[in-house]
Amino acid sequence: MGKNDWHWDRAKSTGPADRAVRFDKAAKAMAQSQKRNRDILDGGSGCPILVEGKKDEIALRALGFSGIIEKINRGWDRSRLVAYFHDKYGTRNVVDGGPPLILLMDWDRTGGRLQTALRDRLQSMDVKVDEELRMILLKTMKPEGRTVEALTPYANSLLPLIRSYSEEE
Repeated sequence: MGKNDWHWDRAKSTGPADRAVRFDKAAKAMAQSQKRNRDILDGGSGCPILVEGKKDEIALRALGFSGIIEKINRGWDRSRLVAYFHDKYGTRNVVDGGPPLILLMDWDRTGGRLQTALRDRLQSMDVKVDEELRMILLKTMKPEGRTVEALTPYANSLLPLIRSYSEEE
């Protein structure tokens, strides 16, 4: 066994779990975020999700998200954007007491930089952000793609799982 063969075997053994387990974990996280995102009148917390652009919103709608989805790519500089989110959503969610925003940037390099920049600026204004969904999707859905919009083709597979977790609550 050569030096490279050892690395290949190790990579296979420490790689991501099989697809069914990964999709199950992703669906559970999405169901929890959907509950926070739903309108207050529908039993949710009215917590908006911040995404990069229109295609990300389309992907989340295809996955069953029904609440507010805010896009950061609207031609504003970051300072104006952060001030807008602070003024509109405050520093705490009034329904569940948690963070007032779910921050869901892509899990590629650019998305990571945006996530960090927005989180740091929002937190400097005492606005906490919910990053749990992004962290779970980063770990579970990386083989399928590194962007929110890359989830769209998997909506039919994920929706029944998401619904099963939503019904449990």
